[in-house]
Amino acid sequence: MSGIPNFFYRNNRILLKELTRTDFRLRYQGSVLGYLWALLRPLMLFAILYIVFAKLLKMGGDIPHYPVYLLTGTTLWSFFTECTSQGIQAMVQRGELIRKISFPKYIVVVSTTFTALINLAINLVVIVIFALLNGVMPSLSWLLVPLSIFELYCLSLGIAFLLGAINVKYRDIASIWEVVIQALFYAVPIIYPVSMVASASQLAAKVILLNPIAQVIQDVRHNLVTVETMTSWNYLGHPALAIIPILLVGVVLVVGARYFHRQSRFFAEEV
Repeated sequence: MSGIPNFFYRNNRILLKELTRTDFRLRYQGSVLGYLWALLRPLMLFAILYIVFAKLLKMGGDIPHYPVYLLTGTTLWSFFTECTSQGIQAMVQRGELIRKISFPKYIVVVSTTFTALINLAINLVVIVIFALLNGVMPSLSWLLVPLSIFELYCLSLGIAFLLGAINVKYRDIASIWEVVIQALFYAVPIIYPVSMVASASQLAAKVILLNPIAQVIQDVRHNLVTVETMTSWNYLGHPALAIIPILLVGVVLVVGARYFHRQSRFFAEEV
């Protein structure tokens, strides 16, 4: 009997692998630059923000290695938006497969988020090279970066599970999320440093650092780029407060996964 679960687990792993591979290929199929878009999207966003805010508005001059600092933020933000946006629409886009084959539906969402992880891995290589060229010295704190990325992935996956399940029945969710993403972009310290907010309002800076997305971006910047980065661990003043963003990630992931599992039996009928 123990071989039966192993058989199904093996089949699920194979299906996840194939869906991830297919999704990665189809996403760039028909484009002239192909897989290069995985690099170009965050780099183009970085270039625009750097020209406007660093060169024209003279922002970030007091931050060491500001170009790397900004590139890190835009890359992580691109990963979060890609992971959630694609994950939310995954069930609808794979509707034909869901109706024809019986398998754990979570695999569809996870496969799209894995594609975003592949893109992020490619971009992290670029960030490391850019950091070394910019004079950033490697340190043991770089080893902590994967932990922060895992936290951001768990948050993205939880949102994708929750909103993706709702989107099967109410297709407006994907469009609403696009608007929310636009608002979140300015609520997260991607362009501006938290220190700039803190100089105007310490309370506002603390609220920003309680946002899991901001907490992850700041932690990665602190561990990868410069220790002068303001993080929830060195600014909120109490370890209990610094743990709040991590707890929020856990809540979002658990609630999203449970809701998705409960609704998954209706997907074949509604998609």
